[in-house]
Amino acid sequence: MPPSAECFFVETAERLDLLVAHRLGVTRSFAQKLIREGCVTLEPAGKPKPSYKPAAGTRVSVSVPPPETLEIEPQDVPFGVVYEDEHLLVVDKPAGLVVHPSLGHWRETLVHGLLFRYPDIRAFGAVNNVTRPGIVHRLDAGTSGLMVVARNQKTMTALQRAFKERTVAKKYLALIQGEFNESKGFFDNPIGRCPANRLRMAVVEGGRPAATEYRVLWSRRGYSLVICGLLTGRTHQIRVHMAAAGRPLVGDALYGAKKIKGFDRVFLHSWRLAFIHPITGQVLNFRSTLPEDLRLFLRSVCPAVRSSRCF
Repeated sequence: MPPSAECFFVETAERLDLLVAHRLGVTRSFAQKLIREGCVTLEPAGKPKPSYKPAAGTRVSVSVPPPETLEIEPQDVPFGVVYEDEHLLVVDKPAGLVVHPSLGHWRETLVHGLLFRYPDIRAFGAVNNVTRPGIVHRLDAGTSGLMVVARNQKTMTALQRAFKERTVAKKYLALIQGEFNESKGFFDNPIGRCPANRLRMAVVEGGRPAATEYRVLWSRRGYSLVICGLLTGRTHQIRVHMAAAGRPLVGDALYGAKKIKGFDRVFLHSWRLAFIHPITGQVLNFRSTLPEDLRLFLRSVCPAVRSSRCF
């Protein structure tokens, strides 16, 4: 497969690696790799360094190599499966499980486990120029709950289109540090990399559009249990929007939540997932029970909560 080409003109002077990363929708490290390998050229400056800041109006050409084959040795990794057929799977991911291999997480990911249980799954699609077998969307490592996985290219393409067209309904349960006066709300704030801390995302001017709706189930004793719906799929979206409103998710130290002894995960769970089966046309609707560690913590901070339809 020949390389693909991407050309654009610089609008505002900024580091080249950041410009390429934003334009291609890839990580900054991958953009730096492309620049160092000579895949990025400027007119008329030639082949620059990642830190170079081209002037406004400069033409940038990027030659993106074909996707690499991701060679993974299957491993028996624990995760739940709530639905499967010959076209797709709906899995229930435990907290702590990384979805696909990345820096510092080259083994024992969900992808390793999928290839172990379902060897028919091959490399469909590409993210940051590395193929992800069957992965249509992802959850943060610390987030538990439902994900849909494709088992063939036709299903993969159709599900990617469904996510892009926002016809997939995703609902999350989150425990918030702070109380709400309103019963529901909506965030429509752009999200981008935090200028002060590259490990974080933030609400920033010029970021990518991001929309989150939420409904408050209850607020008491300094906590609020909310249902969040994603209308877009930005990195850390719920965490960023809630933190920007001064109400970070419980356990989310990265976004300013206070540390809680004995509780070392973010209280966020992919609770409901609904979509139209891309092959059969059937409406599929799934719900994942709140994990035991989250139920126990919820009751420890609010003993009055003994049962809920969310559990």
